[in-house]
Amino acid sequence: MSPSLPLFLGFDLSTQQLKAIIISEDSSIVHESAVHFDRDLPAYGTTNGAIQGPGEGEVTSPVRMWLEAIDLVLARVKEAGVDMGAIAGVSGAGQQHSSVYWSDDGENALANMIPCRSLSDNLSPHAFSLPNAPIWQDSSTTRDCRDLERSVGGAQALADITGSRAYERFTGPQIARIRRLRPEAYKCSARISLVSSFLPSLFLGRIAPIEISDASGMNLMNVLTCKWEDALLDACGGSELRAKLGPEPVPGGTVLGTVSDWWVRKWGFNPDCIVAPFTGDNPSTVVALSAPGDALLSLGTSTTLLLSIPPADTPPKRFTTSHLLSHPTTIDAQIAMLCYKNGALAREQVRDRHAEHDWGKFNELVEGTAAGNHGCMSFYFPLPEIIPPGVHGEFHFSTADAIGEPVAAGDVPSDTHPRAILESQFLSIKSRVAAILPPNAPPLQRLIVTGGSSANQTIRQLAADLFGMRVYVAESKEAAGTGGAVLAKFAWWRANNGGEGTFEEMSYGEVERMRLVAEPKDEVTKIYDGLIEAYRACEHRVVELCGKSEV
Repeated sequence: MSPSLPLFLGFDLSTQQLKAIIISEDSSIVHESAVHFDRDLPAYGTTNGAIQGPGEGEVTSPVRMWLEAIDLVLARVKEAGVDMGAIAGVSGAGQQHSSVYWSDDGENALANMIPCRSLSDNLSPHAFSLPNAPIWQDSSTTRDCRDLERSVGGAQALADITGSRAYERFTGPQIARIRRLRPEAYKCSARISLVSSFLPSLFLGRIAPIEISDASGMNLMNVLTCKWEDALLDACGGSELRAKLGPEPVPGGTVLGTVSDWWVRKWGFNPDCIVAPFTGDNPSTVVALSAPGDALLSLGTSTTLLLSIPPADTPPKRFTTSHLLSHPTTIDAQIAMLCYKNGALAREQVRDRHAEHDWGKFNELVEGTAAGNHGCMSFYFPLPEIIPPGVHGEFHFSTADAIGEPVAAGDVPSDTHPRAILESQFLSIKSRVAAILPPNAPPLQRLIVTGGSSANQTIRQLAADLFGMRVYVAESKEAAGTGGAVLAKFAWWRANNGGEGTFEEMSYGEVERMRLVAEPKDEVTKIYDGLIEAYRACEHRVVELCGKSEV
């Protein structure tokens, strides 16, 4: 291949796979490769990229598996004919909140990797104090979450500082649990990385700082100052946690250094190839696709809504049922996020049970029922949910009679379930969007959908109708990896402009690669607007039935 030079490499280490995206200077995608953990690395025994247990609610992934995946995906990139020496910058995205624990020997091992050995043979297991990394699906830290909230005066007080109440998957509570249950492992952890700082550490040959946007998902950083908050560090990890985390978080667009000699000798990278901060998968998606007035709906393993909030004189509101993240490229801007654990896997379970394991049949059933689903409203939480927090199970209601009174599962027509899961997932988002937007914000203009389910035209159309917005899809399905490559280009561009310049200045004039795939039908949108209060009432009953408290 002979694309325009230079090239920029972006990674996306998600739950189920590792992807590598290469773009040219005009942000055109010139190559994509992927490694699927279950299929390509079956020896690790993961299911959907993760390992359940041994403790209740524990979900982890093997760090060695990730190292092996990096070697494998780069081999595929090289076999495709990509000139590794033409890569001018590396950045990327990692699944948010997941943490990697380096041993006392970790940084020395990074600095002295032997070119004839793979990443995994150079580093695993001696470079890590924990062989498995807690990931975002983990829900074992409820006690630690409540302890953290109490330490600062409650959930809202914590949200005011960090942008989020304490969540089981967040890194601060995860660190607190490891310190509480595995004190020796915690003591032996010289440094703690997020997945997004673990990856650039490999390229630098030394442990990289954590990036500000992904640090927002830890319950440890002040979301407005972008500095570690000492009271939270002490609550989760004691006085030594600041040293374990390293320096204050860094913004995107900075240059951390160049690739270490191992990458030059092993893979043929240019020794001048820069390494930029990696961020979380959700902020990286914003970088790849976002413009003012857009809403991003990620329909992957989790279901996530992302809204960019520009810098303002008044700090944005912080809520206990949403997240506020620092923006990865724009100082003083934020990203509002709604995140749901029960996304694609829940949709697939409904498909398997009620549509014969077939998406075509699933779509037929959705299209064969009317908006509002004939008064049937159902909730599907095979995993303990994030919003509302902790709810678990399946619940059915009739909105035609007494709102809020449950209906037996056997009384729900089987053909209504496919539409019901889509409507309940999207109505949860719609019922919360107005609250998280800034006062007097202009109406949202576009809904950009990404993730696996974004390829489903029936789901696209239902989203257009329910949200009342035109729906677009990006040229590439790999938004997070593309965003990582763009972050690499941004750091390289700023370095070549004396360290100055904004992301908007860099990207001005680039062709936006979006395709309109669905337009809302006003009469259907009005039906969904009228269901918001019914949805809230039914959700409130779900919370009560689960014995939870709404926060």
